[in-house]
Amino acid sequence: MLSLIKLPRVFTINQVPKIFHEDSIISGYRHPRSSATDCILSLFQLTNETLNIWTHFLPTWYFLWKLVTVVLMQTAWQDSFTWPLVIFLLSCCIYPLASSCAHTFSTMSARARHICFFFDYGALSLYSLGSAMVYSAYVFPDKWVNGSFHQLYIPIAVVNTVICTFLACYSRLGLPFLQYNHDVIKRFPECQSPKFSKVLRIVAFAYPYLFDHIPLFYRVFVCAGEGCTDNDTNILHYNHIALAFLTAFLFATHLPERLAPGSFDYIGHSHQLFHVCGILGTHFQMQAIEQDMVTRRPWLAENSIPITFSNSLGPALLCIVLNFAVIILYSLPLLCAPVCPDKKNDKAPVKTSAKHCHGCM
Repeated sequence: MLSLIKLPRVFTINQVPKIFHEDSIISGYRHPRSSATDCILSLFQLTNETLNIWTHFLPTWYFLWKLVTVVLMQTAWQDSFTWPLVIFLLSCCIYPLASSCAHTFSTMSARARHICFFFDYGALSLYSLGSAMVYSAYVFPDKWVNGSFHQLYIPIAVVNTVICTFLACYSRLGLPFLQYNHDVIKRFPECQSPKFSKVLRIVAFAYPYLFDHIPLFYRVFVCAGEGCTDNDTNILHYNHIALAFLTAFLFATHLPERLAPGSFDYIGHSHQLFHVCGILGTHFQMQAIEQDMVTRRPWLAENSIPITFSNSLGPALLCIVLNFAVIILYSLPLLCAPVCPDKKNDKAPVKTSAKHCHGCM
């Protein structure tokens, strides 16, 4: 069937605008003004984005199955103790789905690329909050439970989530209230200083991750003696932490493609490995959380902060609204920016479009 469908062409790095370039990836680029149909068809041909899409789209269904299992079998709507787990599993469904959609439709235009990844960043920051929710409910070491830090932990995580989304969006386009014209575009962080943009994006996601994991790091690496919650779950936490740092390493270094540009364009480049390690890390994180939830439930029910709407579902809904507001704040000026005069039906990549107007960057 697919043999009867004309699949979209792929191009080299010199045939697409700079905004679409990936470090050390030479070929396999899709047309920078692809139609939605072309983007969907590209899922079934080998491009430098194909495995990026599938390595997050397929795991979405695995996490969705886990979410449905918890909701139906543990009757989550009746048991507030499971609410943090539901929020976490929902975030585990949202972030890979948002990522796969962003990679699928990011070549429709430059402005579509920015907006797609704004939603990707928002989904990742929501996953950070989901992690904080379950760590507060099930993972905190015994000696920290109900302490001052525990009581401030979720409010700080909410603030970090919004800051994370804002900084990640800022790393692409700077301040959202600036008028998006030819002169301002040249001063966008991603256009003017790609390395600074990348570092800022790493910081935007590393900071909430490190904060969320303070209780876990203390529990598995520092704490000793009574009140340290040393149980069989810790090995799963070790696996998750190792994969999380490997994920960050791959994202920051662009290895192995940096060692041999062009050799890993389609299979084996760092972003694909980053996706795989990230999903595996989330899987071990989920297993560890579920095991802690089951084994520690009797003790936590008596000694920990009660789980209510105000420290679980409420903050999650607030973060969704605030993140969406940040995304809209950045997206509206892009949608209102002037469109390039290039013919809409022109399918030939234009190398110099980024120099003339934002819509074709």
